[in-house]
Amino acid sequence: MTVSYTYERPDLKAVDDLEKLLRHLSEEVAGWRRRTLKAEAELQEMRSLGGAAAGPELGQARQRLIELETENAMLRQRVDTAKDRVKALAGRVSFLEQAAEVAP
Repeated sequence: MTVSYTYERPDLKAVDDLEKLLRHLSEEVAGWRRRTLKAEAELQEMRSLGGAAAGPELGQARQRLIELETENAMLRQRVDTAKDRVKALAGRVSFLEQAAEVAP
């Protein structure tokens, strides 16, 4: 009678999973590094072409855009208020015209 016993270390599965995870992680980090290097190269190119001044100008343009959008919202509110007043005045004028027609 031959008894065959195979012992399998319980930690091998965990080590294998860890190795797979580390491979995946290193591939992802390499991808991020490539993207970062590409972005840095593009930024350097923009700066060499005179894009360094675009940074403050871009911030000023964004601030101006916010100011214009705020002003636009206020103006729309004022226009809506004026429309309501015109409707109210038109109603009063209509009432006065009708009252004038009735009274001789």
